[in-house]
Amino acid sequence: MGKISCVYKVMPEDAETDLETIKEQVRDLLDVEDIGEEEVAFGLKAVKVSCITTDEEGGTDAVEEKLAQIENVQSFELEHFDKL
Repeated sequence: MGKISCVYKVMPEDAETDLETIKEQVRDLLDVEDIGEEEVAFGLKAVKVSCITTDEEGGTDAVEEKLAQIENVQSFELEHFDKL
């Protein structure tokens, strides 16, 4: 099977949530290609995560299961994915 490149927007609980802690947890759980922040509104920032997964690992479903484990995350959204 193939590799999948995916980009997620991870929303913290609130504007005071420590984004560095979320980023550390994401790096621990996923094969991260790139990670950054994006302004949303009213001081709230989202964490943007670009990662690689495989069909064998369960594809984007496996990534979402891992993201659901992270503390202080309100929600996450798959913004883009490509088969490599």
